Amino acid sequence: MLDKYAHPLVQKPLNILAKLLTNTGITANQITLFGFAIGMLCIPLLAFEQYGWALTAIAMNRILDGLDGTLARLQGPTDHGGYLDIVLDFIFYSAVIFGFALANPQQNALASAFLIFSFIGTGCSFLAFAILAQKHKINRVQFSNKSIHYLEGITEGTETIAFYFLICLFPNWFSIAAWLFGGLCWVTTMVRIWGGFHTIRQKAD
Repeated sequence: MLDKYAHPLVQKPLNILAKLLTNTGITANQITLFGFAIGMLCIPLLAFEQYGWALTAIAMNRILDGLDGTLARLQGPTDHGGYLDIVLDFIFYSAVIFGFALANPQQNALASAFLIFSFIGTGCSFLAFAILAQKHKINRVQFSNKSIHYLEGITEGTETIAFYFLICLFPNWFSIAAWLFGGLCWVTTMVRIWGGFHTIRQKAD
């Protein structure tokens, strides 16, 4: 819901940084892998309840995730790079929640399981539409510079990162926040299923 507003705000500084890296020999895929490695540190950091450091790892992962795409557009985007970026993003998103489950299994495990279950809904509805949108040549809904086609929702990337920041700052509220955010994810899933189904049916007919 907020991605289309947040994206232009962060793009300018990312463009500046990407231009500085263009002639250094660093590739977008290397940035993707490095960002993923940094992001995965959130699992042990959260498990040991180092929430401030975990928040730093999450923030760095998201910055590098934006940077790799910007750099790829300057160097020439590739399908395999887009694939790598998408897969590692989904793993990272679930890794944060897994880390919170490890931090306090008794209090957080059930809410974590529900939230990861909810992520399956948003992720599947998102990716399944992307596959068929490509097949039917449906134009990208929001971002012409993304590797896949987008369906809107109320829990997109910006909302998810804001949620991660919130639970790192207030970890004792994780369980309640996870149940609430998971519910919003299912609203997004239902909207995407309805919108995707009717959009693809119209194109197929």
